Amino acid sequence: MREHFLLRTLKMFADEALDPVTVASVWRKAQQGAQHSRGCQTPAVLSDHAGVQTRFTASSSTQTEPQEQNLQEGGLGGPDPPGLVDFLKRVEDPVTKELEKNSRSHAFDGYQANWEEGSDHVSLLHSLQHPGAEESGLHVSAVSWSCTGSVIVCAYGRTDDGDWTHQKSCVCLWNLDRRRLRPKQADLVLEVPAAVTSVCCHPERPALIAGGLYNGEVVVWDTSRTQDPVLAQTGMSADSHREPVYQVVWVPLQKKGDFGVLSSSSGGEVLLWLVDPDQGRLVLNAAYAFVRQQLPHSSSLKSRGSSRVGVSALALSPWDADTFLVGSEGGLLLRCSFSCGPPAAVAPEGRSVAPRAPARFCFRPAGGPVHSLHCSPFHRYRLPPPQTAAVLTRYDPTRLRRNLFISAGTDGEVRLGSLLQADPLLAVRVSDSYVFQAQWSPSRPLVFAAATGQGEVQIFDLARKSLRPAATIRDGAADRTATCLAFNGADPRLLAAGRSDGTVGVWLLSSDLTEQRAEESLRLEQIANQVAE
Repeated sequence: MREHFLLRTLKMFADEALDPVTVASVWRKAQQGAQHSRGCQTPAVLSDHAGVQTRFTASSSTQTEPQEQNLQEGGLGGPDPPGLVDFLKRVEDPVTKELEKNSRSHAFDGYQANWEEGSDHVSLLHSLQHPGAEESGLHVSAVSWSCTGSVIVCAYGRTDDGDWTHQKSCVCLWNLDRRRLRPKQADLVLEVPAAVTSVCCHPERPALIAGGLYNGEVVVWDTSRTQDPVLAQTGMSADSHREPVYQVVWVPLQKKGDFGVLSSSSGGEVLLWLVDPDQGRLVLNAAYAFVRQQLPHSSSLKSRGSSRVGVSALALSPWDADTFLVGSEGGLLLRCSFSCGPPAAVAPEGRSVAPRAPARFCFRPAGGPVHSLHCSPFHRYRLPPPQTAAVLTRYDPTRLRRNLFISAGTDGEVRLGSLLQADPLLAVRVSDSYVFQAQWSPSRPLVFAAATGQGEVQIFDLARKSLRPAATIRDGAADRTATCLAFNGADPRLLAAGRSDGTVGVWLLSSDLTEQRAEESLRLEQIANQVAE
């Protein structure tokens, strides 16, 4: 039994060979089917090596040796040419005499050679226009530059005949320093109920502008006030003008920094106004009236009763705060005083201030209405000692330097005059038509410009031998009158000119017309000291 169990157990652990069983990989077969083989190769890179080397070097130097020269024998340039010494000895005496003669001559006194090439070229920088004024047929009646020289103020009105008393107008402002200037769109437009005849920017405050209207009002605008730019105005009161205001100017008052507004009208009056911003009005401070029978004696002026003289032009003396000039519609030219003068022979007419007669001296009348007056900013007269006399007109004119001014009007001439001489020193024929405005250059003592009725702006230089224009500005058709002009006091290279078609041209002047030359003031003095024939 035991043996049988052992035999059976041995059979259970006997060796037995079986066939192998394999299982194929499904993942490997799928991966192998998705694989692809690619290959690339760049072309062979070629390289080469080269070298160079110098085999020889060399250096050299040179130096001059000092050599003593015998000035007695050969001189600096070697031996003298044959006959040179004899020639110099022969001409020594006559050459010396000529040099001594030239040293006493004054033929070339004040002459300085100008080696730079000059140019009278004038170029147009901007052409400004307001579409609303152009549609209404308004003319540019006046232009003025701000004290900073960056803003130009243009007034619109009418310069032709016709009934336009109630026609509305405007004042437009352009800032030329703006990066994007819009010539056909003003930066600021001030609406005005009547035609504007004159504008003047404040000499120290760029936001203030004084204006005169055709209905007799005087207005002061403050452009810094956005809601209501009207700072003060005269209104239609007993003190205001009853005729169109031809011109307005700022006048310095006794207190430093204070300015009043001086206005003139065709009614024969010049009124001085004080600005009252608190009340919003202009207060009359002084009144001056011009009556024919109270004008200074002149052989060429005949009295015609007590009729008034209409004032059409006004100018202040830059050297004498008491002196101002007046031009009339009848061609009269008068020198006046703010402080002197008897009461005017006119009815009070309800004014708060009694008018005075300021005329002190009468110049030779012009051939027609005077449109423009301007005193020279470069020339003044020297007052004599106080013990000599009490009245300026009694002084010896030869002891004074005359203050020069220019006048222009309908006779087509620009006259150069002196404050102490009745006859003009010089008359320049500018145009066959009217001359609406003439103005001295702020940088050249002998240069002035004139706006003519033929549409041209003529620039004259009295330093030249000829009285022909040094430059002529033509812009547009000949029937478009040049109604006004203004030099830029801050930048004398800029000249603005307004026209009857409503456009304003800003012109750039060349250096020959703006840069003062040597001895130019002396030449102006010589012109002032000459006696008119």
